[in-house]
Order: sequence, then C-alpha cells, then structure tokens
Amino acid sequence: MFGDYSISDLGAILAMQGFAGLILFSVYVLMALGLAIIFGQMGVINMAHGEFMILGAYVTWMTSNAVQHVAPWLFPGYFFIAMILAFIASGALGMLVEWAPIRHLYKRPLDTLLATWGLSLILQQAYRSIFGAREVGVELPEWMMGSWQATDSIQIPINGMFVMGLTILITIAVAYVLFWSSWGKQVRAVVQNRVMAGAVGINTEKVDRYTFGLGCGIAGIAGSAFTMIGSTGPTAGQLYIVDTFLVVVFGGAASLFGTIASAFSISQTQSTLEFFLSGSMAKVITLLTIVAILMVRPQGLFALKVRK
Repeated sequence: MFGDYSISDLGAILAMQGFAGLILFSVYVLMALGLAIIFGQMGVINMAHGEFMILGAYVTWMTSNAVQHVAPWLFPGYFFIAMILAFIASGALGMLVEWAPIRHLYKRPLDTLLATWGLSLILQQAYRSIFGAREVGVELPEWMMGSWQATDSIQIPINGMFVMGLTILITIAVAYVLFWSSWGKQVRAVVQNRVMAGAVGINTEKVDRYTFGLGCGIAGIAGSAFTMIGSTGPTAGQLYIVDTFLVVVFGGAASLFGTIASAFSISQTQSTLEFFLSGSMAKVITLLTIVAILMVRPQGLFALKVRK
C-alpha cells in the first residue's frame, strides 16, 4: 500500500497524470511551435504571443455561437471551421503587427520585447472591451464529449485525444513547410544570411511577414485547442506565455525537434510533480531544474541559431 492507495490504484492515477501531462504537452507544443518560428527564426521576442492564442480561442467561441444559431446542422463539425478561421484571424493580425512596428525593430530584440509587451496589454484591454471581463467557454460537439475506457480504472477524455491528434498533424505540417517546401528554404536562407538571400532575389520583407503571420496563426490554432481544456478570458494567454518561452529556450530556439522534446519533458515533469506537491511548487521545481540545466548548456537541448 502507498498511503491510502494500493499499487494498482497508484499506477492508474500516475497513468492518468501522465495523460494529463500529454494534454498539457500538446498545448505547449502548439504554442511553442509558433513562438519558435518567430523567436528562433526571426529573433523577435513576442510577448503578445499569448494574446494571439486567445484571439484564436475567441474566434472559436464566436464560431460555436454563430453555428448554433445560424446553421445548427453544421455544429458537429464546427470545430474544424473554427480552427481555420482562428488561423486566418491570428495570422492576419500577426502580419499587420509585423508590417507596422516589428519590421523596424529586427536588429533591436529588446525593443521588440517592449513593443510586443505593450501590444499584449492593448490586446487584453481590447478583448475586455469587446467580449467582457468574464471568462467564456465553448460547447463541444457530442462526439467530443465523454471518455474512452482504456482499462477498468483508466479513462482518457476524448477531447484530449483530439488535441493530441491535432498537435501531431500541425507538427508534421510545420516540419514540411519549414524543411521541405520552397518557401521554407527561403525562410532558412534569410535566417542564415539576409544580405545574400536578398542578393539572389528572395523578397526578404515578404518572407518576414509571412513567417511572423505563420507563427501567430499557429498560436490561433493553439487557442482553438485551448477552448477544450480551459475557459477563455482576456488574460488567459498570460498563463502560458512564460512556460512557452521556457519550452523554446530550453529546447533550442530554432530546433523543431528540440521544441517537441522540451515541451514533453517540461509538461510531464510538471504534471507528475503536481500529483505529489501543489501546482505552484511543481512550477517552481520545474523552473529551477530548467535554470540549472541552462547554466550548464545555455544553448538549450539542441543547437541555437541566430539571425544574421
């Protein structure tokens, strides 16, 4: 016996905690993929990344309400429509932000931090004025409700399984775009040598704009996934921005595989510690462990690339 639990009960509880960590891992990956593109590929410290995520969450909420009132027969599949709209809305706002202030600050990373931090405050107030200060939640289709009975004592939420499947698909798509598409080659060329990339005919300003838009659009999809596991409010994005930066820095800012490995290790460590300790203490121990590792390996788990 382990306290009030038998060995089998303890195993089932730890398995459930492990799956909860996988759901947290999925949200971290979706958030970190967009941030890794913006921070790792472009050198921009985007403190408003959480607000782009929440924009996607609000778009999903609005789509849910609109479909229920206008076309209820579409409701079972509305979430797929909402994800597309969330990607478009967050990506379009990201491209606008890149065109307005960010393109003037590429060689001044600390200024990008201040500019995007101010943008995050503006967006939070805009959400508060438009949608209200109270948190809202979406109504899920019936097929996303309930749990899958893995064993007699282990139940896995269906919406959590959907989020993990979505994360896998988005990760594969991002890997293809960055490493095998012609546009991805242009992005990597600009990262490695902007002057030479421009000399061979690559429109570097267009690459920057689309790259920033892609990163923000992925954050919008993360917001859609977030609606399944949490309530949406004006400041909800701030709950994840610090952890997301930890994931990106710990994994190596320009490494897709490092982002995934970092998100998995942080989410599983945090979820497991929360079973034995309080949530705040689990975060503190996770943070101290990451800081200690970064002191030994400051470039992160994998090689760090910087913009030239």
